[in-house]
Amino acid sequence: MPGAFINTFRLARAGFVLAQHGVRFVPKGVPVPLPLRIARAATVPIRLIAAPFRADEPPATRVATALTELGPSYVKLGQFLATRADIIGSELSADLRHLQDKADPFSMAEAREAVERALGGKLEDHFVEFGPPVAAASIAQVHKAYVMVDGVKKPVAVKILRPNIEKRFRRDLDSYYFAARMIERYYEPARRLKPVAVVDNLKHTTELEMDLRLEAAAISEMAGNIKEDEGFRVPDVDWKRTAKRVLTVEWIDGTPISHVNALKAKGFDTDALGLAVLRTFLRHAMRDGFFHADMHQGNLFVDDAGVIVAVDFGIMGRLGLAERRFLAEILHGLITRDYHRAAVIHFEAGYVPPHHKVEEFAQAMRAIGEPIHGRTAEEISMADLLGQLFAYTDVFDMQTRPELILLQKSMVIVEGVARDLDPGINVWTAAEPVAREWIDNNLSLLGRLQETGRGAAAIGDVLLRTPGLLQKAEQAILGLAEMARSGVRLDDETREKIASGSKRNRATDVALWIAALSLVAIALKLYGAL
Repeated sequence: MPGAFINTFRLARAGFVLAQHGVRFVPKGVPVPLPLRIARAATVPIRLIAAPFRADEPPATRVATALTELGPSYVKLGQFLATRADIIGSELSADLRHLQDKADPFSMAEAREAVERALGGKLEDHFVEFGPPVAAASIAQVHKAYVMVDGVKKPVAVKILRPNIEKRFRRDLDSYYFAARMIERYYEPARRLKPVAVVDNLKHTTELEMDLRLEAAAISEMAGNIKEDEGFRVPDVDWKRTAKRVLTVEWIDGTPISHVNALKAKGFDTDALGLAVLRTFLRHAMRDGFFHADMHQGNLFVDDAGVIVAVDFGIMGRLGLAERRFLAEILHGLITRDYHRAAVIHFEAGYVPPHHKVEEFAQAMRAIGEPIHGRTAEEISMADLLGQLFAYTDVFDMQTRPELILLQKSMVIVEGVARDLDPGINVWTAAEPVAREWIDNNLSLLGRLQETGRGAAAIGDVLLRTPGLLQKAEQAILGLAEMARSGVRLDDETREKIASGSKRNRATDVALWIAALSLVAIALKLYGAL
């Protein structure tokens, strides 16, 4: 691993490029550790000698341009930091949203070599035609090619990793880790923001992105998840022509979703498309726990049937059951103004330390939620909500949850796509049915029992394997509900049922009723806690 001197030099170079573009690379109010002060100081003489300040550059695009100049790993870092207003400030976070993952293409000779090395043989053994790149990004580029299928020439998209991209990322990630550790070591308030964990997450996602077999698997998994859904699909994977550094999928002929006027000219309802984009994303995140984490306009098309088709599955997000519950209940709580419930979920999920009071956090949630209900649809923004939530992270000692970083980023991107299609879309009204459906399906009695883990699973297994036990449990629940409504009573009819029941195998009944009532007790306890 490179030493402090080499990493300081690399950071100095990055600081120089940022300084050229007028970008502050350490947020205001954050003490700068000595190695980073050296890096910043090193940019001054270099800047004075080598290059002037680019005063004519629009302020909003300076940081995006600088990171693009620094290279692919900085583009990825910028995309991550765009969601972290709590670390870099709201102004810089907004500027980073201008960052586009575009790069100059590498040569056809390098593309040919990559294909032949990955798939074996000659390029012509796999493709009857192979065209120039049609898109180039920081990690890979895409070519349009043709294959023969049952005697028919079929178009495909071939994605190829950039030469030596893994080596470049490893080198820059060393510098990121160095800077993150220095910040955590010398600036204690930043520790709760977990800068090293942010770099860990960046490292993990880029490693996944640089194995195209995993991208193929992600497409296949999502295809299975959405096979019953309407209005959204993914390309078919050509596994025969896919390897670690080469991915071949169905070529998508469709209208880019950013071409709103063209979509309208073809007779498509762009308002409905905007609603479909938003609800599709939320359904994938909450129902499946597996979502496209880079659903920007360049990765979405509308085919001739009006179906939305997503491409580029290099960045995917996963949410566990606890995170999905958190997302669904937070959305539902804000939409329905149940701020206390939304606050309780934060504590149950461990996002707010227990030494704080639920009531105080509910008050903060109310401060965020109430303005939503007093504004027009055009003014309601998930991005604004996330910014306000970040503002409270320091007050309530909230720890960064790396598993939610991609979700936060993706929600902002998807909201932007939906608003371009329908500027008047009310994202909260659109989200409510999806959140409610998840709650109804997963937080029912059986859903709550499943959340208790293996113990409840074991009880459920016993219930399913023991004839009559689940029915007895249901009867017990209904009986208790009736008692709650009417009070406890012991009339002639009840006494007769007890007497007739005494003629059966008492040992069996006692065992069944103990198990059934134990289940009822667990269910009522869970229900009362929610």
